[in-house]
Amino acid sequence: MAQQSSPVDYVNPLIGTESKYELSNGNTYPAIARPWGMNFWTPQTGNMGDGWVYTYTADKIKGFKQTHQPSPWNNDYGQFSLMPMTGKPQFDQEKRASWFSHKAEVVKPYYYSVYLADHDVTTELTPSQRAAVFQFIFPKTEQAYVIIDAFDKGSYIKVVPQENKIIGYSTKNSGGVPDNFKNYFVITFDRPFSYKAGVRNGNIKDNELEIQDDHAGAIIGFPSLKRGEKVMAKVASSFISFEQAELNLNEVKSKTFEQVADEGKNNGMRYWGVFR
Repeated sequence: MAQQSSPVDYVNPLIGTESKYELSNGNTYPAIARPWGMNFWTPQTGNMGDGWVYTYTADKIKGFKQTHQPSPWNNDYGQFSLMPMTGKPQFDQEKRASWFSHKAEVVKPYYYSVYLADHDVTTELTPSQRAAVFQFIFPKTEQAYVIIDAFDKGSYIKVVPQENKIIGYSTKNSGGVPDNFKNYFVITFDRPFSYKAGVRNGNIKDNELEIQDDHAGAIIGFPSLKRGEKVMAKVASSFISFEQAELNLNEVKSKTFEQVADEGKNNGMRYWGVFR
């Protein structure tokens, strides 16, 4: 990723995040997104459904969430999250959570990175307009996992191991959506799964590859990894269909993480060059 400073590097997405329900002040979250992007991504320190999705004073991250939230008072719609972990696979948001420090957090509009101390994993993400690329940098381990949480209020997950892929949808919303509302998503990984499980309302079901319920999720694991080895995930979504989500994935399908990050930085430079 290019290191030369530009106007977009002076943008601090953490401004306004030292807020809470009891003191309505700031009320922002770090939105990692392209200008006018369809989807934003944010580290999630709050509980599922909490409008205060990220607060600066929190010390644990529970997932990395795709969000469309305009404000904590309006809350979110069509959200889902990814979370890497090591050790015994856990789905519960408190058990999978990891301590983090702002000293090991890099926050740019086009790039986010944080070290998850409990799992010894660094997570990096960079978005396009309708998709995103993740890099999970694991320690030496035989217990490397990624949790996909489609949230409650009606969701669906299907693991497709022969394609290193997961598809699903979330219907969670705070009102103002049509009756048939769904946020369809597709996630592809750069290596095969050594572990596969569906999650039904918090219960982990080994080798159950398709779940439709109030709260669906999945956990996938990877073969023995060397320290510093990167697992890449490419994610896209659509409010129309799985087929459209697959088409949206083409924004990043043939690109490296660095290419998407550099495009995001250059896109931000043009935007700030116009409005500064």
